[in-house]
Amino acid sequence: MWRAIDHEGTILDCVVTKKRDKNAAKRVLKKLVKSYGKPREIVTDKLKSYRASLKLLGLENLQNTEQYKNNQVENSHLHFRRRERSMNKFRLMKSLQKFVSIQSIFLNLFNHQRHLETRKTFKELRQNSLDIWQNICVN
Repeated sequence: MWRAIDHEGTILDCVVTKKRDKNAAKRVLKKLVKSYGKPREIVTDKLKSYRASLKLLGLENLQNTEQYKNNQVENSHLHFRRRERSMNKFRLMKSLQKFVSIQSIFLNLFNHQRHLETRKTFKELRQNSLDIWQNICVN
């Protein structure tokens, strides 16, 4: 599973592939660049397929693999991993892709930066998100 998030923690895209090889990384990165434009920085782990695919796309100078820089991406997986454990893994890639897509939309709706907002503003944002969710569920 490939997950791309921006600097604020908003999930941009989730893609499920059979392998984590150069071709899969290239497909995902190409799709992201096409959708969101050329990034200023790409933070990844030290998997070699990232380096190879970024080199093919001409973006290898944007890759950052410093320690602790990848924490935001890794922490965005925690909700998914918890749910995956309770469901005893996924058996089909199609069902995994469907679940990840829906879950990322849900997390983006309820993702508010608590440390950047006052308590009152945070509660208002959270209530607005709940109201939107209830409207979606009713209709």
